[in-house]
Amino acid sequence: MRTTSPLHAVTWLMWAVCAAASIQLAPSPAYVALVIAVTALVVEAHRIDSTLARAFPLLVMTGVCFAGLRVALTALTTHTSGTAVTTLFTLPQGMLPRVLGGFTVGGTIEAAVVAQAAAEGLGIIGILAAFGAFNAVASHHELLGAAPRAFHEPGLIVTVALAFVPSTLTAVSAVREADRARSGGRVVRRGRLVRLAVPILESGMERAVNLAESMDARGFARLPATPSDRVAGWLGLGSLLALGATFVALVGRATALAAILGVAATTGLVLAVVLASSGGRPTRYRPRRLQRIDWIMGAVVLAAPGGLAVVSSINGSTLQWSVHPLAFPRFSVWPALCIALLAAPAAIPSGRTSHREEHSPPPDRSLGQGSSHGACSGNVESGAPMAGTRR
Repeated sequence: MRTTSPLHAVTWLMWAVCAAASIQLAPSPAYVALVIAVTALVVEAHRIDSTLARAFPLLVMTGVCFAGLRVALTALTTHTSGTAVTTLFTLPQGMLPRVLGGFTVGGTIEAAVVAQAAAEGLGIIGILAAFGAFNAVASHHELLGAAPRAFHEPGLIVTVALAFVPSTLTAVSAVREADRARSGGRVVRRGRLVRLAVPILESGMERAVNLAESMDARGFARLPATPSDRVAGWLGLGSLLALGATFVALVGRATALAAILGVAATTGLVLAVVLASSGGRPTRYRPRRLQRIDWIMGAVVLAAPGGLAVVSSINGSTLQWSVHPLAFPRFSVWPALCIALLAAPAAIPSGRTSHREEHSPPPDRSLGQGSSHGACSGNVESGAPMAGTRR
């Protein structure tokens, strides 16, 4: 079982952002499909054995469902006029009330509309695949440890929320199997929602209470707020209000006032982050630093969107795809080579076994499997945190 990655979590985050930026710079379905293939290759090479890593196919399927829903809604509600329109088939149509928009639903299903919606949906799948791959190969605890002090609490909240997603899915599967076992394999629809929802909510509340007790035992948020924290809080609040006023000024076409408020809001947010991060950092156990390979991989993956930006400035039509006329997307070598740079992390060798398992001695077979000494040594060798310890 492998629980660590050869690259730092910050490097993987940079890789995911570069992959998403590449999709935005080259939205053609040919290049988006290439980015999705690269993410699958990276996950196969560096997937960590964890519950979040196993959620990568689920995120991709979620993107496919959203894309399919987008294609269906767009095809049913978008209609173009012209003589060169290719109609796939015709459905019964109806007019929605004015309260709901007053547009026509149904009618002719046009090939160009379906193709454009499918291409945009493929971009959504690509972005979800990029960040799903990040969840599969990076350590969220490591990324949280590398975050500035100002983002420690929000980052911890996001990490806990992400950790609860696969556990909730596991609970849903377990509750379904238990309900099927109680009914003898028969589908009993009466009261099924209550039978499924109550155990899931109960198990979620139990996990939340256990997590709260564990964080409280480890002294989380015991230190009082410092004067710099209070100043940073008020400064951040004022900056957010100024940012909201900036959007109001833009709506009112007050460009000069919007520019002044935008600069003031940005400056205030930067000062708030600096002040909040100037205090004492939280204690961390054996923090991991960025190594030379991380800097090299970061430079390589940054070259992917950079190269696509250069190609776009020279001949941007090669990165786009138009449904007028409806034809297969064009494929160029130079954009493909830029996207291929995102596959550079897959070339780094990584073993499927962790360093601790490679150097740990074989278990003593003379001890009984049910002995207390064997149970304690198994917990220590596997690296599981024991109750009452401070990590």
